[in-house]
Amino acid sequence: MNNSVSNTGRLVWAGLRMLLVLTVVTGIVYPLVVTGVAQAVFPDKANGSIVTVDGKEIGSELIGQNWNLPKKNPDDENEVAQPDPKWFQPRPSNSGYDPLATGSSQLGASDPTLTKTVADTKKAVAVFNGVPESEVPKDAVTGSSSAIDPHISPEYAQIQVKRVAKANGLDDAQVGKLVEDHTEGRTAGFLGEPHVNVLMLNLALKELTKG
Repeated sequence: MNNSVSNTGRLVWAGLRMLLVLTVVTGIVYPLVVTGVAQAVFPDKANGSIVTVDGKEIGSELIGQNWNLPKKNPDDENEVAQPDPKWFQPRPSNSGYDPLATGSSQLGASDPTLTKTVADTKKAVAVFNGVPESEVPKDAVTGSSSAIDPHISPEYAQIQVKRVAKANGLDDAQVGKLVEDHTEGRTAGFLGEPHVNVLMLNLALKELTKG
């Protein structure tokens, strides 16, 4: 009886010591080491890849955002914001690019609601950019699984060139060169697809309009 209680006590004490050690190592030491290395080696990425202009944080390279015209009536919750023709536009977002409400619509590819939305969006994108519907790429009418993808395809950026150039009083060639300069290839040469970061492209566009 006494031996049984004694053995149980030793096992419990050993378990508690192990729990304490693992808690300190995995809950305190490891996070501090990883955080320290991240801050020392790539602090920008570790802190969210925040983009700052004139000392003001305007967004993150990792999170997309809207580029819309100001609402005519800010107090009207039913008013739909319209895209600003002066800026390159991102892909659709189920959350309105709210980083606190990520996620796709969860609608299947054959869902009538999704099918209609895609068709309507494709027509609107074509009209907005003055191109045939056949030239509208898939990412221009479909959102990402996270709803906050900051990138668009080079094809989507290219069909926006003429509209952006005209709205800003620039040459098509100037704006087209911006798209080329901001087109990133596949990661490590084979992962993913070529893409363009909309925020960084629009910031470069803003600098170009100043000139």
